[in-house]
Amino acid sequence: MASTVTTSKRPGYGQLLRTPGAWTFLLPGFAARQPFAMLTIGIVLLVQHTTGSYGSAGAVAAVTGVSMALFAPQSGKLADRFGQRAVLLPGVLVHTASVSVLTALALADAPLWVLFAAAVPAGASVPQVGPMVRARWAAKLDGSPLMKTAAAFESVTDEFTFVVGPVLATALCTGVHPAAGLIAEATLTLVGGLFFAAQKRTQPAVGHLSGDLGGQRRVSAISLPGVRVLVVAFLGIGSVFGGMQVSLTAFTEEIGNPGANGVLYGIFAAGNMLAGIVCGAVAWKSGPRRQMVIGYVGLTLAASALWAVDSPALLAVLGLLVGLCIAPALISGYTLVEPLVPATARTEAFTWLTGAVALGQAAAVTTAGQLADAHGSAAGFAVPLVGTALALITLLALGSRLTPASAGATGAGLIAARGASGKDHRARVTVD
Repeated sequence: MASTVTTSKRPGYGQLLRTPGAWTFLLPGFAARQPFAMLTIGIVLLVQHTTGSYGSAGAVAAVTGVSMALFAPQSGKLADRFGQRAVLLPGVLVHTASVSVLTALALADAPLWVLFAAAVPAGASVPQVGPMVRARWAAKLDGSPLMKTAAAFESVTDEFTFVVGPVLATALCTGVHPAAGLIAEATLTLVGGLFFAAQKRTQPAVGHLSGDLGGQRRVSAISLPGVRVLVVAFLGIGSVFGGMQVSLTAFTEEIGNPGANGVLYGIFAAGNMLAGIVCGAVAWKSGPRRQMVIGYVGLTLAASALWAVDSPALLAVLGLLVGLCIAPALISGYTLVEPLVPATARTEAFTWLTGAVALGQAAAVTTAGQLADAHGSAAGFAVPLVGTALALITLLALGSRLTPASAGATGAGLIAARGASGKDHRARVTVD
């Protein structure tokens, strides 16, 4: 049963963080999600060191990202069915072992195909701590105005992770040992994941495959049209992350100042963090669906000018604008999921979105890299534009599926109302 949360007219972060039991899963969850941002850069730096090829390093990292995107929803589905702890404990152990094997093989100069094979379980077993934290917020704040604040808080946390994680991994790989980044990633996964799994009291209720949970039948999140629309939209966000990473690197190398890459990407990430903070602190009059469309319009417009810029200063400004537009799109998407799916499929739904970002990022890294090699960084910057434009077209064409069909729904997917006759009357909250 969801906790009762009293909210003011303008719920803020202070009120959110006073939610009973929140800190018990936030702190270990923060440690456990750091490896998600360290894995890709750790693989790139280690494999590049052992093979001398950025292309090979990027390919191994892309295999990891695709594996995570494909297996993450299955992890979420199992967590909804058997509980987060039951999935996390073996997952953390498998991931730690897989990353250790991949590290040892890279240091032993194993053939590239062997590294590809080792990258599959390393990516497939990445603990889905971010979606699990969001599922815990959803269970505690069911029907509360604080849910959007929680979505904003998680977006800021994700962005902070993607700023700190790569910096930490890079510092360890360059200052200690090329394998130190992946060793730290595996260690944080093991320690943080086990502590997070130990927080059983805040774990969402576990449903049953064929039964009901609070009057709700079990359904697969991806079977709901609204979730599929959001998955396509989040592929566009992934294309921005992947395209920006590769194209910024190519741009700074073209101008003879590769050290500026960290500054430019930091400005891009800072824009995302700033917008996330504002989105969670302000009570907006427009709904999340409209905010998501507006965010994608701004994102597409900002990305449309990236390819034409040849000045680091102008690129920094555009990168900031792109970052400012990402957070509203992300936060609105995560907010829209909660009323579209039943509680028995929340973790799965969140992992579909996280997996979509990872898949879009992996595809963008590969595509942008090939375009940048062949035609320069300007061609690489076309990837975020195409990705966001396609996502925007999808939202405009199929946005009605993001609105629950039942005006009285409280965010459960299938809601049971017992009538005077004693029979259950259920109404779907998704629109086909």
